[in-house]
Amino acid sequence: MMLSVQNLSISFTRYEVGLHQTRLMVVTDLDLTVNAGEVVAVVGSSGSGKSLLAHAILGLLPHNAEVNGTLIFKGERLTANRQAQLRGREIALIPQSVGYLDPLMSVGKQVQRAGQLGHLNKIAAATAQSNTFQRYGLAKSVSHLFPFQVSGGMARRVLVSTAAIGKSALIIADEPTHGLHPELVAEALRHLRQLADEGRGVILITHDIEDALKVANRVAVFYAGTTVEQAHASDFINGQLRHPYTQALWRALPSREFVPIQGMQPTPDALPPGCLFADRCPLRSHECTQQRPVMREVRDGLVRCIHA
Repeated sequence: MMLSVQNLSISFTRYEVGLHQTRLMVVTDLDLTVNAGEVVAVVGSSGSGKSLLAHAILGLLPHNAEVNGTLIFKGERLTANRQAQLRGREIALIPQSVGYLDPLMSVGKQVQRAGQLGHLNKIAAATAQSNTFQRYGLAKSVSHLFPFQVSGGMARRVLVSTAAIGKSALIIADEPTHGLHPELVAEALRHLRQLADEGRGVILITHDIEDALKVANRVAVFYAGTTVEQAHASDFINGQLRHPYTQALWRALPSREFVPIQGMQPTPDALPPGCLFADRCPLRSHECTQQRPVMREVRDGLVRCIHA
């Protein structure tokens, strides 16, 4: 196993009126595993903890964050020191925001720098950058431009290039295809699949379940800061989904039944004591409202539901 995330919780210190200090729990009981050679898609609505997971793995959370749980990469715990050593080298991030690009360095140099951090020499990094830009339809002249001189779509392709160019064992792609032309979306997903086939692990964070299913081996479904299901990609097509939220999320797609999910995801400051999905679930029972269900194995998958 390349990466194991067990019982991850993330809270933030905040100040209210009168400088009263409180802690806001935004992620709790979050689990995820990633093996070498596979793409694991992470899906869920906004605010479900997807990007926080990526930042927790890399050690990029702000100073007021408190992280608990177990993070293991290649058999060793991910301590703060080890995260700093591995970040950009063994673990690469394709960030969601184009604001991660250095405004004072040309985009070509930034991609080449990522390649050098990923164990390529200077000449190999320059060659790989040129080839990667060509793959994503970026002209050779683009490499000399600065971030403010490229469009949003071009900047996102540069970000994809920074993670794909090196030899990182684990790639975390946070909404890597947002705003891209369908042909470039398909190419980016093919590239991530290719990297996994070469023996790397890939976490694909996305809102687009159907695109993710084209390349993913497994899918982890997040809801209100916790993992509610880990399923094989084929379970979606075969109707073998276990959790009511996953089933509802699948039915809500325009290409499916297009049935909206009633209600709202609870906010971190108003989480119910029992199942986080209970007030929206058609299978809700009294027991569901009393305590959080534990993750258990059902039909070769993992689910956090007593009725699955």
